[in-house]
Amino acid sequence: MTSPHIHRIGLTGGIGSGKSTLGQMMVARGIPLVDADAIAHQVTAPNGAGIETIRQQFGDAFINDKGALDRDRMRQHVFSNPQAKLALQDLLHPLIHQRMLEAIDEIANQGNSMVLIDIPLLVESAHWRQLLHKLIVVDCSEATQVRRVMARSQLAEADVRQIMANQANRSKRLAAADVVVFNDQDDLAHLQDQALQMALP
Repeated sequence: MTSPHIHRIGLTGGIGSGKSTLGQMMVARGIPLVDADAIAHQVTAPNGAGIETIRQQFGDAFINDKGALDRDRMRQHVFSNPQAKLALQDLLHPLIHQRMLEAIDEIANQGNSMVLIDIPLLVESAHWRQLLHKLIVVDCSEATQVRRVMARSQLAEADVRQIMANQANRSKRLAAADVVVFNDQDDLAHLQDQALQMALP
């Protein structure tokens, strides 16, 4: 059970929304961050807590020559195989969840009154929503998402839209939000203003 004495702010948004940029701006304003993606990378890194179970479940082909999860191969596998996606989630999500709770408790024990919790698939997880005091959704149009991710990751449009299809749709994210930050214009000054407002007590 995570500490009841710390204000837990969830942060989410679709790929290419600018969620991570806003999160880093809030960190610069002094709000500690727990990043689900960073923890997921830790548990699937060489000697990570999930590696041997991944090997047993999916085989050596999904572990790269450095001993980490082969993320590209696994991504392609789960996109075309819903059962594999569920199996991977069942394997990794409990590990990630436990480490996130431990990180939140550590931040609370350091005397912080607030923590920002960055979870890409937060809206898809009813459990996390129940633990939050506030949910910030960074939003933009789907066209903007596609444009940004194609430019950033050198992916084809069809690949970007496939990733988007595996996330909650825009309307579902907006319906879950307590606060919406609209970020469609690549306006970092606007995001900085929003970060300042979010950092205020």
